Amino acid sequence: MTVNTAASATRHLYLVRHGEALPDESGLSERGRRQAELLGRRLAGRPIRVLHHGPLPRATQTAELIAGQLTGVEVRAEECAGDYVPHVPVRDELPPDCADHLLRFLSSATEEERERGPELAREAVARFTGPVPGGTDRHELVVTHNFLIGWLVRHALDAPPWRWLGLDHANAALTVLRYAPGRPTTVALLNDMRHLPDDLRWTGFPPELHL
Repeated sequence: MTVNTAASATRHLYLVRHGEALPDESGLSERGRRQAELLGRRLAGRPIRVLHHGPLPRATQTAELIAGQLTGVEVRAEECAGDYVPHVPVRDELPPDCADHLLRFLSSATEEERERGPELAREAVARFTGPVPGGTDRHELVVTHNFLIGWLVRHALDAPPWRWLGLDHANAALTVLRYAPGRPTTVALLNDMRHLPDDLRWTGFPPELHL
């Protein structure tokens, strides 16, 4: 998105992975609901006016629980905030030492997913990134999934397209990107869980990666 920096303001983009889901992913677990409520309390003092969320139940329920603790927020369901593969690299894009592993990880993606995912990823970049028109800063929250957060962080850092892989985020963790006119994008916060007690942190990660 091209914005005239002389008539634009800073976008503060808050990115959240949904709370812990039930095993069948039909909604949030009780732990996931607690995670969302605690994150809502943390964000209650921020001037967030728009909350975007993906259409799947685990993202929708997380967004509802967070929005219940925010004042004057507009809630929008967005397909481009959903769960999809944003980019499937070819072997030549990847470092030789990890190409086999990454291509195996992505091998289950269907042809439709390989076509539709990048379309949604481009829409997400156009919708959620960059400075905003006008003279007023905007604070927006996106409740989404692991892959899209990785994609937007990768985009913020101008990293190669394949580098969304390996950028993993815990359930209900908070990442904040700052798009100020005329300045490089700032990753102000990444995968932050300070609002969660120890027993609710690092869900969505294998046990050996809990820190």
